[in-house]
Amino acid sequence: MTSSNLSTGTHVVVTDFDGGEGILVDLNTKRYYQLNESAMIVWKGLEQGKTLGQIVDDFTATYEVEPDHAAVSVQRLVDSLQTYKLVSAK
Repeated sequence: MTSSNLSTGTHVVVTDFDGGEGILVDLNTKRYYQLNESAMIVWKGLEQGKTLGQIVDDFTATYEVEPDHAAVSVQRLVDSLQTYKLVSAK
């Protein structure tokens, strides 16, 4: 499970709110996406070039969740981000 070959889009602007939530704005499509706290952990991990395994570790360190369940949730979000072209292969 790796994400080191993924990068966040240069056309995506992120705003991080104090409560841990955030907003992504795709400058190409003019669409915005609201991210909850857990989704922001994933986004920040991708920005930092972390592997999906490292992001899952961050997730389980923050929330009481089994690693297998966290891995499925992280992968599902990454798949959605790729579908909307917010992240892509390097």
